[in-house]
Amino acid sequence: MPGGPAWLSADVSQGAWVLVVALVLATAFGVYRAARDGRFRGTHRVKGAVEEEVVESVLAGSDIDHELGERATLLQFSSAFCAPCRATRRILADVADVVPGVVHVEVDAEHHLELVRRLGVARTPTTLVLDRHGREVTRASGAPKKDEVLATLARELA
Repeated sequence: MPGGPAWLSADVSQGAWVLVVALVLATAFGVYRAARDGRFRGTHRVKGAVEEEVVESVLAGSDIDHELGERATLLQFSSAFCAPCRATRRILADVADVVPGVVHVEVDAEHHLELVRRLGVARTPTTLVLDRHGREVTRASGAPKKDEVLATLARELA
């Protein structure tokens, strides 16, 4: 019995293929997430808003009482045990210190679930760039890079 029973080699072969397929799929998903993580792209339609009515701040009706920036506001949704949220906090605070008229506001997603649902925030950290009126201009899910935040602000504030 040098090769063992035929059914055993067939099971091992099938199991190896399942493992290979699982590894390929996991790697593809990881590459996809790495490519999209922290990138600013588009906006999200605010639930309950009519297209022509989106002239008020996304924070209207919420209990967040923070003054918006003269030019823009970096609105960050975080959670307590989110490691990328801490890095994002540092990056956005640095950008707000460097760019005049820009402020950084951090919101605890766990304590503002109604706002999270209304704005369609699916994960933390999520950063919304708001114009001076508080309207969403663009957003990024995941930890953005400082140079990308600066480039996005330069593009959106021009």
